[in-house]
Amino acid sequence: MAEFTLRRLEQGHTRIRNVPIAVTPEGFWCCPSPAAIQKTLKNQNLQDRHRATSPLHSKASSLQRPSLPPVDKRSVSTSLRSRLISDEQRCPNSSTATPVSSKAPERPQKLNVESQQRKISVGFGQLETSDLKVTLHGKGATSVRMSVHKNILAENSSFFADKLSGLSPVSQIEMADCEDVEIFVETVGLMYCKEIKHRLIKQSVSRVLRILKVAETLGFQACIKSCLDYLEAAPWIGEEEDDVVSSVRQLQDDNYGISPILNRVASDLSNQPNDTLSHIMELVLESTEDRGRREMKSLVLKLLKEINLKTNGTVEICTESLYSSCQRCLESLLNLFRQASEPGFSDRSLETKDPVVRQITLEADNLIWLLEILVDRNAADEFTLMWASQNELAELHTKVPTMSRHLVSCITCRLFVGIGNGEMLPSKETRKLLLHVWLQPLINDYSWLQHGSRSFDRKVVEEGIGRTILTLSLEDQQSILLSWLGCFLKASDNCPNLQRAFEVWWRRTFIRPYVEQHGSDLQSGKA
Repeated sequence: MAEFTLRRLEQGHTRIRNVPIAVTPEGFWCCPSPAAIQKTLKNQNLQDRHRATSPLHSKASSLQRPSLPPVDKRSVSTSLRSRLISDEQRCPNSSTATPVSSKAPERPQKLNVESQQRKISVGFGQLETSDLKVTLHGKGATSVRMSVHKNILAENSSFFADKLSGLSPVSQIEMADCEDVEIFVETVGLMYCKEIKHRLIKQSVSRVLRILKVAETLGFQACIKSCLDYLEAAPWIGEEEDDVVSSVRQLQDDNYGISPILNRVASDLSNQPNDTLSHIMELVLESTEDRGRREMKSLVLKLLKEINLKTNGTVEICTESLYSSCQRCLESLLNLFRQASEPGFSDRSLETKDPVVRQITLEADNLIWLLEILVDRNAADEFTLMWASQNELAELHTKVPTMSRHLVSCITCRLFVGIGNGEMLPSKETRKLLLHVWLQPLINDYSWLQHGSRSFDRKVVEEGIGRTILTLSLEDQQSILLSWLGCFLKASDNCPNLQRAFEVWWRRTFIRPYVEQHGSDLQSGKA
């Protein structure tokens, strides 16, 4: 690491500022960022203030000028020199410093470092053969003067080639309002490198994007190609992905070969999303490994919800494939129930029963997962009708051991919760059929659901059942709730608590007619 020295004259004092600067293997010095320069100057200023407040060890009749630290010339390449010069260095030397009285040492005047213009001189290649000065004026009152070579800049940059193509000789170029001085200097330095791609290795993606932007402005084709080669090979995800895609798409020339980069985030295959989704879902549905299936179901469901949220539902995910999968799962579940309800099934060996029981659990879990996807897509009304029409499955339900069948009732619970929350809007006939076919099997499994299912939320389910009942006609409400009352009075703990729905039905039946009739009588009496 080499060092620049910054000298300032402050009322006879000469202060030395050390600014770190990196020497590259290619023989040029990278310009430090303006933030780094400001931080270094600020730290030095704070140190000087601390020294000014400390007691003086001895009285002096005059101010001695500190000598410069020795510089080892061997540590710096003879092919380049760089210097950091402040505006004060162009003033008269330290001999003009006025002596300070020993009785009352005068405190140096405070300078606002940020308000002073900082000039940095950077040289590339052989400075003795430099024939062009390029001055960059950036933010924060920082300017950089580069000593460069016309032939190298004109050869690598179309921007500088145009600037130097005039008839009159050009010895200096001024560039005002430079947005990224640090990267501009580094990009110019890359023109002196033989292998630009090697210089980009181990650089961050964000820094390479900054270099790419400056290289495009300068028309530095070799650097643009090296940056694109880097981006094609380097990993980038998240916010970096958005920045890379945006930067690459802004390139004005299509001959840069940006397709390999964009192919990482986009595909030319038609109908590929739906076909791929169907294949993924089939793989998940056919899996028999518990952990992998559970984790992938959660992940796919989350990603599908993200699609629906970010696209506002404008991206159509083919529901036909979803319902085809639902139909296959229902047919498989029905066949499994037929096997499990056969006489003597419970007396068979575990090796015979376990595969059937396990497959029932898998198919029920698959249907719950598919239902969640359909609910998120606002397309679950047809599933409600499909499930309400499973009369044979509901009849076989009582013949299958509760331990093997109770997960099937979770499907019914999810439908009641969805209807109660307005997540699906099936017809009145479908709602009535659903209650008629599946409410009693749900009541039969209620005890197992409370103790055998971690995801079961009793209050939510009971609220959903009650709201579903209350969407029917008053006569249908009465029929269902009176049937429920008989079950609840026999086994309250093992039966859904629908007292809130019962209260609403009660008021609708016995109180509301009286209130309406009494109100009409009062109105007629007033008339």
